[in-house]
Amino acid sequence: MHDSDAAFLTDAAPTRRVRHELKRRDLTVTAIERLSPAMLRIVVGGPELDGFTSLGADDHVKIFVPGESEPERRDYTPRRHDAGRNELTLDFAVHDAGPATAWALNARVGDTLTLGGPRGSLVVDPSVKRYLLIGDETALPAIGRRIEEAGPGVAITSLVAVPAKADEQTFETSAELDARWVHRPLEAANDAGPLVAALRDVAIAPDTYVWIAAEASVVRALRQVILEERGHPRGWFKAAGYWVRGKADTTEKFDD
Repeated sequence: MHDSDAAFLTDAAPTRRVRHELKRRDLTVTAIERLSPAMLRIVVGGPELDGFTSLGADDHVKIFVPGESEPERRDYTPRRHDAGRNELTLDFAVHDAGPATAWALNARVGDTLTLGGPRGSLVVDPSVKRYLLIGDETALPAIGRRIEEAGPGVAITSLVAVPAKADEQTFETSAELDARWVHRPLEAANDAGPLVAALRDVAIAPDTYVWIAAEASVVRALRQVILEERGHPRGWFKAAGYWVRGKADTTEKFDD
């Protein structure tokens, strides 16, 4: 890579934002599958999925589930959208006791689910051919979607922390995939040490799009390694704290 290319990477992000019409949809559960001890997959469908659009692997829809006095709202990644069948797949990490987890664990085929969005998508330019995807259980839907949607000629390294080997997932993809797994107990999900240690063995070329999502303190530690220690171009980096230990329904954004 020439010096001029490196300068370009530092200054320009290979992404664009696309806004969507915000619409609420009432859908029906059509299938339920336990992917692993830590992950439950639920497929919902119905005619109201007509026109549904999700262009980014880390998009979020907002689901509405029963609460004590009014519906609770939680953000989830559209894991897979089948427009021909009018079906949407959602994966639920079931390691907490929140209202969305409770709904997912008790869901049955024929139940209804209301969701809205996504409000918009962050689309990565197809010219990007290298990815580093880092996360925990909550990030697996977005990571899995990115891997499976990638085409030939794309190289992806994924680095994911899960409780045990039984929680590892396999993906069908045309990309060249280097899947790396870190095992740590759920009670240590806010310990950045295992992922940081594993990251030390990962080479990161400047033209790699780096994406991170996990517990917020873990993301902060990984962000420091990649941006401060490695000096990776900030435009080629995106991170989000999908959850915060000890705080219900809390996320943390990292703007770079």
